[in-house]
Amino acid sequence: MAIFMDPTFWVAVAFVIFVALVYKPLGGAIVGALDAKIALIRGEVDDAQRLREEAQATLASYQRQQRDAGREVEELMARAKSEAQAHRTASAAALEVVLQRQELLMREKIARAEAAAVQQVRDQAVTLAMAATAKLLEEKLAGAAGDALIDTAIGALPGRLH
Repeated sequence: MAIFMDPTFWVAVAFVIFVALVYKPLGGAIVGALDAKIALIRGEVDDAQRLREEAQATLASYQRQQRDAGREVEELMARAKSEAQAHRTASAAALEVVLQRQELLMREKIARAEAAAVQQVRDQAVTLAMAATAKLLEEKLAGAAGDALIDTAIGALPGRLH
């Protein structure tokens, strides 16, 4: 029994007893701490999963809104093109009406200018004819022959006025 006398043996036995005594309360505390840490991690994983699902739902919502906005933009563009074409057609028709009206006004103005020019030419022709006639009469009716013709014309006048 020399083993019982050896101090190393007793130190080993004391160490084993110490570890057994300390392990039981510390083991429960360590296991409790580990369980709490596991629960905390499990909660964080659940929160992360919930946040991931919310993010996916939000992403899907934004993608849906983006598609809707794209459709709205396409509809607006189609409507704008249609309205632009309608305005273009209406403008072309209005321009045609204005051009026809201006052409008519210009034709009337040209016709009035032609009529005025013709009238002016006639007036000048009459004036020249009268001047030429007056000059010719002065030359031909000067003297006794002209006096006799004037007396005859004055005598015929009362018969023509009645």
